Amino acid sequence: MKRIVVLTGIIALLCLTSCATKEEKKEEADKFTVTNPVKIDTTFTKEYVSQIRSVRNIEIRAQEKGFLQNIYVDEGQFVKAGQLLFRIMPKLYEAELLKAQAEQKAAEIELQNTKILADKNVVSKNEQAVAQAKLQAAKAEVALAKLHLSFTEIRAPFDGTIDRIPLKLGSLIEEGELLTSLSDNSQMFAYFNVSEPEYLQYQTEVKDRAESKVNLLLANGESFKYKGNVEVIESEFNNETGNIAFRARFPNSEKLLRNGETGKVQMLVPLKNAIVIPQKATYEIQDKKYVFVVGKNNVLSSKEITITGEIPDLYVISSGLTANDKILLDGIQKVKDDEKISYGYVAPKTVMNNLRLKAE
Repeated sequence: MKRIVVLTGIIALLCLTSCATKEEKKEEADKFTVTNPVKIDTTFTKEYVSQIRSVRNIEIRAQEKGFLQNIYVDEGQFVKAGQLLFRIMPKLYEAELLKAQAEQKAAEIELQNTKILADKNVVSKNEQAVAQAKLQAAKAEVALAKLHLSFTEIRAPFDGTIDRIPLKLGSLIEEGELLTSLSDNSQMFAYFNVSEPEYLQYQTEVKDRAESKVNLLLANGESFKYKGNVEVIESEFNNETGNIAFRARFPNSEKLLRNGETGKVQMLVPLKNAIVIPQKATYEIQDKKYVFVVGKNNVLSSKEITITGEIPDLYVISSGLTANDKILLDGIQKVKDDEKISYGYVAPKTVMNNLRLKAE
């Protein structure tokens, strides 16, 4: 009987010891790491959606009415300044030129005869002046007819690439009708909109530095090989959006960029006293970012944050946190609001040094 009692006591003691060990392990397993946001001077890359435009892009339109007689180029073809692109049937304008030239010849003969008669006092000097005026008018008609005839040949005003040609041979062309567009893609402009605070920051902190150089991220996610330079800022803010348009110029010697493309301009933006936290300390719900803040009695509460920039492994915070807040660094998926935790504190600099990349 005594043996049974002793055995029962031993089993109970073992159970208590085991439970205590499990509880200790559980407490150790549930101990989290906490740190603070850090306030530093840094830089980050800001992306702006941009529209890419040729340095020169014009519509080529007919200056005379007539039938489209010849098309000398193809869509997408590179052409040189002065190269013949289209010809509108010139017969009518050739006839008008011949008529004007004949009238000029008649006026020259009339003036010559009138001058002979005026020298012999057969006619007055006024009649000679009238004949001279007629000749001048005839010459003007010839010049005008030549101009109209020249309009039947449409030539490239500068080197560039031909866009789509909507009309076909034999089409009846009206004056002012669009024939094609011509783009000079030797250099390209990227237009992007900047908010008022970012504009002020650019003017005071970036404008006169090398960081005014910008990158261009193409639609396929790859970076354009050449850097651009911000060179023009519009004179007014848009009253509806509160933004102002910037323009960056990019070299395009390989003709990779075309008029009408889209991309993202990447500008290096300096920040003073920026609040920075590790990216792994955040979680996302419906496109919004949150962190767990450790409050009174070690109780967690979720807090929405606004991210203004991104550095490798770090987020730059514009609102939602201060440098004095304690945030949960790991175990984000294991906890919930109003949960009490035990934690170990790690200094922000130690946390940043242990990240894959350091903020510079």
